[in-house]
Amino acid sequence: MCAWFPYPAKIWVNGHEWVKRQAEKAGLGFTALSNGFAACENPAALQAICDRLGPGTINVFTQRWLHRLPLPFTTRDHDAGYWWETSMRQVEISRTIVFDAPRHARGFFEALIADNLDIGRPHNVEIIFARKIRRDTKGVFRTAIDRRDNGGVLVNVSCKHSRIKQYLKDGRAMRIETVVNAPRDLGCNARLPNLDELQAKARAANRRILDAERAGQGTVLASPAFERVAHPSADAEGRRTPALRFGDPRVMALAGALCQTLLAATGFTNKNLRVLIAGLLGSAYTPGPDDLRPQAAARQRPDPPASAHQPVRAHRRRHPDCRLLHQGLQPLACPAHRGEPAPGTAGPSRRAGGHHPPRR
Repeated sequence: MCAWFPYPAKIWVNGHEWVKRQAEKAGLGFTALSNGFAACENPAALQAICDRLGPGTINVFTQRWLHRLPLPFTTRDHDAGYWWETSMRQVEISRTIVFDAPRHARGFFEALIADNLDIGRPHNVEIIFARKIRRDTKGVFRTAIDRRDNGGVLVNVSCKHSRIKQYLKDGRAMRIETVVNAPRDLGCNARLPNLDELQAKARAANRRILDAERAGQGTVLASPAFERVAHPSADAEGRRTPALRFGDPRVMALAGALCQTLLAATGFTNKNLRVLIAGLLGSAYTPGPDDLRPQAAARQRPDPPASAHQPVRAHRRRHPDCRLLHQGLQPLACPAHRGEPAPGTAGPSRRAGGHHPPRR
């Protein structure tokens, strides 16, 4: 607590340690991690204890210590309405996933990081934090890879003043932790009664980043799926889909554009897809007539009955000049000679029952 007006104070509350003390009082057996839980005899009872840590419990803890510490405000000031009000300065909401085979945890986590280095880009952060990000949105949106003191790797996905960090906990669990340094980043107010709303949004962010990473890990094509893409196909209505030649620059650019995380939530149109393909190709993209649309089913002409077969006639070739002879050129209109053709042009051809132009 500061000794100058308005006498601000800071309080740190460790939820994991509070839950451990409550579980010991209730006689609930568990295996502890450093600032977490590795296993528990009754997970439902442990979750019920965790849910008890809410705004009311924290406020009772705060007021109990405010009445024990020497304060500049007296009882008379308290009765007049001069007192402290608790707000949230920094809140950390975490999710711990314990591995069944800890010996593979480090390799899995490093491979997960290598496949998701772009997860901190604005279009991905917009989905993970469920916040609208425009070009004029202030803040930092990036992915940062740092080294921990124990030699591990720490991944930070930043969104304005807040971030999500992932790291390996004690070599046997993966911790996903949303650190909210400004509740406004998630659309919440900073007063303590808004803690439940902030926790719900932070837990949703932890779940969405796991969904994004799970989708990124499941993009490897198996042999049957690769064959379906590399060969033409037709649906139940007869519409044909052309084959995609693996390795073709346009095909690879199309596959890369369709893998954008933002398209899974917003959808796409041909216009938006052409812009993404042009950016991946590094040049202007001009789609062909069959690009980005399914081909219509070819209509087959039914065979005529046997009695209707006619002998095939010999094809008569027509001289190309015959077509020009039957295209009469229109005379150019001239103020002096409106009824005569313009010099250097041929007159209209003769037709049965038509007007014959005079000869000179």
